[in-house]
This record gives sequence, structure tokens and C-alpha cells, in this order.
Amino acid sequence: MECKGIHVTKRILKYHSEEVTFADGSTKERFIAKEKGIDVRLALDMVRLARQNQYDVAVLFSQDQDLAEATRDIKDIAQEQERWIRLVCAFPYGPDAFPKGGVRGCHESFKMDKAFYNKCLDTRDYR
Repeated sequence: MECKGIHVTKRILKYHSEEVTFADGSTKERFIAKEKGIDVRLALDMVRLARQNQYDVAVLFSQDQDLAEATRDIKDIAQEQERWIRLVCAFPYGPDAFPKGGVRGCHESFKMDKAFYNKCLDTRDYR
């Protein structure tokens, strides 16, 4: 994305080990990636860029509930600036998308099926 002129903010993943026990009683150590601060950075960038009139449409590939507050701020910014900004969350649509009736990410969703969503996933191992 950087080579196409897109600003990319990177965060170093931290790993911790976890012992997994299988049904047969055997165990295996696996390493789990833990990101920190990605949701805060994304929320700050969304709000800053909305204030700077840098986009009209934002598609979030996240189900992080913390982003709902940033999306409300962006709607306020659009109203203050008397302009149109569309925010949608992209994730598999279906019964698991809104557990127990809760809202994830932002209040509007871009309905996509599981196959399309899976094509969008980054499967690279960054270790």
C-alpha cells in the first residue's frame, strides 16, 4: 500500500506463548500475536482525516466496539462541516455479526458474505 502512496502506520506485534491441550491429552506450545494500540490509532486517524476533509467514505474492517465512539464523532464533524461522510463496517453479515443484539464498529454495515470477507483477510505470518 505504501508504494501506491497510502500512508501506513505500523505497530510491532508482541507474542506470548500459550500451552494448548488436545483431546488426547497431548500438549503443544503455540505463539499468539498481541497487538496494542491499533484501535486507538485507527480512531484518531479517522477523526483527524475527517476534520481535514480527506475522505467521504470510510470502510472499517473491524468489529471493535471502541470504534463506535469515533464514528459518532465523525458524524458530528460531517454535520458541523455541512458535508456528507459515509461510514460502514465490513465484516461477515449474519447471525454472528451482532452478538446479543449489540452494535459492532459503526452503526451501518456493508453486507458481505463470508467468502468475500475471507478474500480480504491478510494471511501473512508477520513473525
